[in-house]
Order: sequence, then structure tokens, then C-alpha cells
Amino acid sequence: MRTRVKICGITNMDDAVSAVESGADALGFIFFEKSPRFIEPEGARSIVSRVPPYVTTVGVFVNEEPEEINRIVRSAGLDRVQLHGAEGPEVCRAVEAKVIKAVRVSGKEDLQGLDRYDVSAFLLDTFREGVEGGTGQTFDWDIALEAKKLGTLILSGGLTPENVVDAINHVGPWGVDVTSGVEKEPGKKDPERIKRFIERVRSV
Repeated sequence: MRTRVKICGITNMDDAVSAVESGADALGFIFFEKSPRFIEPEGARSIVSRVPPYVTTVGVFVNEEPEEINRIVRSAGLDRVQLHGAEGPEVCRAVEAKVIKAVRVSGKEDLQGLDRYDVSAFLLDTFREGVEGGTGQTFDWDIALEAKKLGTLILSGGLTPENVVDAINHVGPWGVDVTSGVEKEPGKKDPERIKRFIERVRSV
């Protein structure tokens, strides 16, 4: 099975073009104002409107009200929603788009209760106190193997062109998600690292 690739934290058209031309399956746009990769809905809409039809666009939210999530999804023309905070099953149900529920992992206990969620996929990211994502740090991939029993799994957390092959071989996720691992600096991608990351994924 081909592993899907999401390039997350897109803030500008140049980075979106680099990701698409390199073969990304999905682009992620972060609507969390405390993130250095935050983008306004209007900015996201201008990029999304030029994304090819077979590239999925994902809005990333952290503890936002469902009504606001739905408004931004409609305004920006997004395909999917990724909830990266402490959202419960009821919030996931209130979102009009298909939901990817992110889980910040520090141990196996963080998987408890996920069977209550009716979502299209789970994304596992690394837990770091006070940081909602983009930590650049990996976690114990054996935990991801356990999470695969719960449904479709997207692996995130510290992935880079240098370690993504090992990650895929170990976990066998449906998809991988990368942010800081393909950046020059927060909010600005490195086209060569994007290309190398996707080439490594496709080599598996």
C-alpha cells in the first residue's frame, strides 16, 4: 500500500507549489493563532483555490468551537479537518467535514478512550509540554503499532527525510505527516527537503 504524505504548516503559495510538485497527497493549514505557522483563513483560501483537485487540503485546529471550525472550512474551501487539541467525541461529531483526530503521545496510556471517537483517522504526534505540534521530536513508534488497531493511522512527530523510511518500515502507517522536518525555519519550507522526504517515502 502506498503511504500518503501530508506536508503541514503551509503558509505561502511557494511552499504549496513545492509540495504539490514533489508529489504531496495533502497540504495542512494551521488555524491556531499561537503557532508560528498560523495562517489567516483568507490566506489559506487563496492557496487552496489553486491546489489541484486530487490534492487534499486539511485545516488544523486546536480547541476551537465547532461553529468556528465549520465557518473556516467553508470559507477556505477545505476538504478535511484535523483536531489537535483536547477535543472530545462530541466536538468531532459537530464538525461538518471528515475529521482526523490528533493524539499527542507520551505513553501507551494516551491511547485510552480513543475507541469512543468516530473519525476518519487518528494522527499520532509527540507530546511536549506547552507545544501543540511541530515539536521536531519522535516518540516510541511501538505505541503507534498499538494505535493501528483503532483505525486508520497517520504518523507524525519528528519525521524527517533521514528517518521516515525507518518509521514506515517499523509502523506501516496509512500516511505520514511532516512539518518542521522539511523547514528552513518555522513557517518556511525547504523545497529540497520536501522533495527528498517524499522521494524517501515513495522508495519504501
